Amino acid sequence: MNVYQQVFLPKNKSFAVLIDPDKVTPNQAKALIEQVNSINEISALLVGGSLVGDDSTEKLIQFIKTVCHKPIILFPGNVNQVCKADAILFLSLISGRNPEYLIGQHVIGAPLIKNLGMEAIATGYMLVGESSSTSYVSNTTPLPATKPDLAQATAIAGEMLGNALIYMDAGSGAHKPISEEIIKAVAQAISVPLIVGGGIRSYEDAKKALIAGGHCVVIGNAAESNSAILYEIASAVSDVNQALVLN
Repeated sequence: MNVYQQVFLPKNKSFAVLIDPDKVTPNQAKALIEQVNSINEISALLVGGSLVGDDSTEKLIQFIKTVCHKPIILFPGNVNQVCKADAILFLSLISGRNPEYLIGQHVIGAPLIKNLGMEAIATGYMLVGESSSTSYVSNTTPLPATKPDLAQATAIAGEMLGNALIYMDAGSGAHKPISEEIIKAVAQAISVPLIVGGGIRSYEDAKKALIAGGHCVVIGNAAESNSAILYEIASAVSDVNQALVLN
């Protein structure tokens, strides 16, 4: 079973933890991963960030492999972050119109990914809502937070282009999560798994995103500043899964 099948195809809802190499030390990562290992609802670790420029991503992944038994998936901000992991989200920034992040970086990175023998998961990546470091670095404008029809059409196009996942992100450090209205509109229109991230900081945030149609929620900044939130999100995932079984 490959990483895509293991992490994203099961019917149960789940969540992933995003670790930014620029924001955590090895000691902080170790403490966080000790908790991650103990939580069944966490399906994977994502590693990457918008501004990582040196070899810190590779060093962090090598360290994580020694202490983590969850799949490690690279979430690269650019081709310079490509290094060996269990898999990579091969991201196309379909909410923007910058060719560098639609195909440019991909052409440069594809031979390297192939040579590493790494599983590439084609992912339509959509920024929604306020501007973030990702939108600044990628020189793109996020989709409006109040236009579910536009988000829906973008996601449909992403699936038609062959993406195996759609990832909607409010952006690193977002003040609020993506609305239930937009998540529901997108989830109802696509048949591939939907990942939702950015601005999720509580049990209620996670539960709303999952009930609206998210298959997997991603927690990043919130876990870095308060690792106890992992148990809160796990509780939301568990409660939604139990409700699905009962229904």
